This record gives sequence, structure tokens and C-alpha cells, in this order.
Amino acid sequence: MGQHVSRTDFEWTYTAEPHASRRKEILSEEHRYLRSLTPVKRSSPTQIPHTTKKIFSHTEKHPEIKGLFGNDPNLKWWVLFLVPFQFLSLFVVKDLPWMWVFLLAYCIGGTINHSLMLAIHEIAHNLAFGHSRPLSNRFLGIFANFPIALPFSVSFKGYHLEHHKFQGDEKLDTDIPTSLEARLFCTTFGKMIWMSLQPLFYALRPVITYPKTPTFLELFNTTVQLTCNFLVYYYFGGKGMFYLAGGSLLAMGIHPVAGHFISEHYMFHKGFETYSYYGPLNYVTFNVGYHNEHHDFPYVPGSRLPKVRELAPEYYDSLPRHESWVKVIYDFITDPAIGPYARIKRKHAGLKEE
Repeated sequence: MGQHVSRTDFEWTYTAEPHASRRKEILSEEHRYLRSLTPVKRSSPTQIPHTTKKIFSHTEKHPEIKGLFGNDPNLKWWVLFLVPFQFLSLFVVKDLPWMWVFLLAYCIGGTINHSLMLAIHEIAHNLAFGHSRPLSNRFLGIFANFPIALPFSVSFKGYHLEHHKFQGDEKLDTDIPTSLEARLFCTTFGKMIWMSLQPLFYALRPVITYPKTPTFLELFNTTVQLTCNFLVYYYFGGKGMFYLAGGSLLAMGIHPVAGHFISEHYMFHKGFETYSYYGPLNYVTFNVGYHNEHHDFPYVPGSRLPKVRELAPEYYDSLPRHESWVKVIYDFITDPAIGPYARIKRKHAGLKEE
């Protein structure tokens, strides 16, 4: 139903992803040669009264960006505020009519849970306690996971870091839709359904296309999360469970903050595979909209990403960007040039070409 997408395949490229090279260039040294004139005693009237010597000097383009690296001490406090807020909300939600439960789950509970998902994204980069305290980061991520209902915090870290390192890789970057998804959801109506089911695909795609042996922490994450879910249902009933789990699903589908799933890497301009968004929804999403800046400098926490753009505007102001996540969702669904196929992919070195 609806208009069929115009693309029949992904955008294949044989060039490297742009972020490593841009990061290197921004932090690279500018090499200069200065001419030094050294006076000498002339032995004849025609002799030049100095010798010329090239002196090698260098300056870094934006060394101050290195000062932005490190953890954000406020991140843990946001998590420690939002998680109890969600559970305290259940005391109100459990006695409301279903219509209000649905509206609150979409507008408030889902938005907060999506914010917690993006806090987990920050934590996956060890930006809560720093790289010297990995277990503290993992346990904070598991705690932030409680209201979301789906146990994903620990496993997300491994897959997400590979998305950074191997962006566009047909096997290792599980952020890219599968060919089956792209073929099935290739109409306006199909894309709307695909957007609505985004949480399902986002959760199952890595497990199916690139399964890994679960670690102890992943099993622990799953066990404590399922225990939490049981307690929520036991004490607050179906309404409490829907407010949390349903809110998570709603806020990852056709929802304003879910626009970042599409805006980050879907190819709205040919040849460009990452896009930033600088609008107000960054305030509730830990600045995930600053996505070019994030991929260029993943060790910079979201709270400092605007400073990256401010320090190096010559690298970011000229790049295509999105002005509205709501418009991104609308364009994705209605524009036949955009769909699940609108992603840049690279051949995986270990896979044979068909």
C-alpha cells in the first residue's frame, strides 16, 4: 500500500567511514616551514649577506578538543533521578483509566525511558565513571535499564562499539537493516509499520544476524531485569507494566524522540552517511543529535559535544544536517527515495562477494 520506494539496494561504497579520518585531521598537526636568515661575513660584494635555513615547526589545529575527553560526573545523577521517578509514577498510573495510561506512557513514560536508553548509550562508552571503572559503568547501565523492561544494557555495549569501529560493515554494523527488512517494508505503509516495529527489529536484528555467546553480565542483566518486570506486574498490575514496557515500545516507534534512529545514518543526501541535529530535543536525549561530533569523538560525553562543534565549526557547519526529528520521520515514511535501503554499506573483509 502506498508509493513504492525507488531504491532496490543499499548504497555500497569502497571508501572508509569518514569519522576516523576527520578526527585525525582535526587533531592533527599543521606542519610549517619557517625561513631563518643567519648573517654571515661577506668575502665579496656580490655575496648574499645571510644564509637561509628551513626550520620545521608545527601546531595542532584544535588541541583544546582533547580537553573535552573524559566522563560526565552529572550523568549518574540524572540516572539516579529518572529511574526512581519512573517507579514512583506507577503509584499514580495504576489507578488511572486506560486512556490516560496510554497517553502518559506515550508522552511522559516513554520519553523518559527513551532518555534512559540514551543514558545507557553514554554509559556504553564508559562516560559515567570513565574507562578506569568499567564495572561501575556496567552496573549503572543495568540500573538505568530497569524502567525500560527490555534487558539490553550490557549486550548493547558490544554491538554499539562495533557500530562505531566498523560503521557500514555489512556484518559487524547491526544498526543497518537487513535486506529482508528492506524488501518487505518498501512502501509508504510498509515503512510506517517498520517504524512502529522499530524496537522489535532493533532488539532482534543483532541476535539473529550476528549472535554472540552471552557473557555473565548479560545473563545477570537479563535475570535482574525479568525479576524487576515481575515485581512491577505483581504490585502495579498491567497498567504499571504497560506504562513502562509499553512506553518504551511507543517511544522507539513513531515518536518525536525516535526520529534520531533515522536521522543519524539514513542517507538523505547522497554520499553522506552521518547527520547531526541541533534542535531542542537534544535536551532530553543527552545531545545524541550531535551525531557527527559523537562519531568523530566518542570519548567526549554528550554534555560537551556542542563545544566540539563550537571549537571546530569549519568541519561541521558545512555538513548536511536535520532541523526536525518529526520531519525526518515524515520524510522517511513518505519520500520514495528514502527507506530501509537508504544506508551506506561496506563489504565485510571476511565475506565473499556474490
